[in-house]
Amino acid sequence: MGQTIVLTGLVLAAYPYGDYDKRLVVLTRERGKITAFAKGARRPNSSLLAVAKPFVFGEFTLYEGRSSFNVMQAHISNYFEELSLDMEAACYGCYFCEIADYYTREANDEVEMLRLLYQSLRALSRESIPKELARYIYELRTLVVNGECPVDFEELELSPSALYTLQYIAASPMERLYTFTVTPEVLGEVRAVMNRYRKLYLEGHFHSLEVLEVLEK
Repeated sequence: MGQTIVLTGLVLAAYPYGDYDKRLVVLTRERGKITAFAKGARRPNSSLLAVAKPFVFGEFTLYEGRSSFNVMQAHISNYFEELSLDMEAACYGCYFCEIADYYTREANDEVEMLRLLYQSLRALSRESIPKELARYIYELRTLVVNGECPVDFEELELSPSALYTLQYIAASPMERLYTFTVTPEVLGEVRAVMNRYRKLYLEGHFHSLEVLEVLEK
């Protein structure tokens, strides 16, 4: 028999399903990454219309059946509407969600990835930090969280400022990740390092990255 549960999470992706439904990929605090179905979410008068979208964060009341979750209702604390209104920010946000989808698994402890993604989407909503820098911060910290990246970077030929920047991203408290900027020269060094690390560690194909690379030229 199924049961009703409440999970805190963030919608990574939403896909049409059937005539009127949506299939959601949600990164949750309690169950890791799950797939949930929002029945009728594509109808104009649906109570789930506004919650069955990427970037939406809050508490989801779900019916847990034998093989799937169904969204019953949701209490949303952040829609990240400002990302949807800015094409560049939306592309970055989709890329961040694609990376989270790539790394996370159902029933895993994904609390750190959820915290990182939430803080990173908040950073994209602010003008105080360049979006390209936010991208490299998110990419590097994701690799660190998942144990796929060195944290001292001593083998790299970098300026002291670039080395300090990478070390800070790898080790600083999550809430302090997006509280600094760098010079164009340091950003260039960080860019080169992350281009190398993506080739080494990120084997997935990310559709949003193709758009971002055009926007960043």
